[in-house]
Amino acid sequence: MKELITQGGPLIFLLLGCSVLAVAIFLERYFYFHRSSIVVQDLLQGAGNLIARKNYVEALTVCAGTPGPVARVMKAVLTQHGATRADLKEIAQEAGQLEVPRLERHVAVLLSIAYIAPLIGLLGTVLGLVDTFRPFTQNGFATATEMSRGIYRSLVTSAAGLAVAIPAYILYAYLAAHVKTLMHDMERAGIEVVNMIFQSRENTEMIVGFKEGARAVEEDKKRKAAGGPTLLK
Repeated sequence: MKELITQGGPLIFLLLGCSVLAVAIFLERYFYFHRSSIVVQDLLQGAGNLIARKNYVEALTVCAGTPGPVARVMKAVLTQHGATRADLKEIAQEAGQLEVPRLERHVAVLLSIAYIAPLIGLLGTVLGLVDTFRPFTQNGFATATEMSRGIYRSLVTSAAGLAVAIPAYILYAYLAAHVKTLMHDMERAGIEVVNMIFQSRENTEMIVGFKEGARAVEEDKKRKAAGGPTLLK
């Protein structure tokens, strides 16, 4: 490794810096996603039971105590639980859009490293070949040993560039898959919590209507027993 660094020239240090940056970004994002990972179905089930009982305060407390973007989207919707369905959907969408930059933070830098590292390696190869053929312009000749040494030195940076780019792209693909999964979970949670709120409202209206109907029947029976006119037919 020390020999490769020595043979590669100053561009090798630039590629090493890119590799260190890529690893640092991956580790930071990996631990962020690990902290944000929750079982969405369990959170939805727990919040749904509370919403069904109209216990919005406790549902908000559960969401506030749960880490991750999914819980924050649900909290944003529950905060405005009295709004219309269209407004709640818009709130869920806006909350999800605010979470996307947090999820994609630094991920584009990882992709840029995967694209730039081979170009840096190619630049090192070109510069190495220029140095290799320089003796021809100065002396008119070069030995086979000098030629092979110069070509070997020039190809080191290309190999190093690919060695940095390939893992960087794999790490980017891994993080991008996590981002896509979390975005899907946010969308699902937003839709389901809106449906839960309105299902709870409908159940309440049905119970109120049933009670009013039962009260009307009882009043009609009392009028009939008293010999008065009945309202229900």
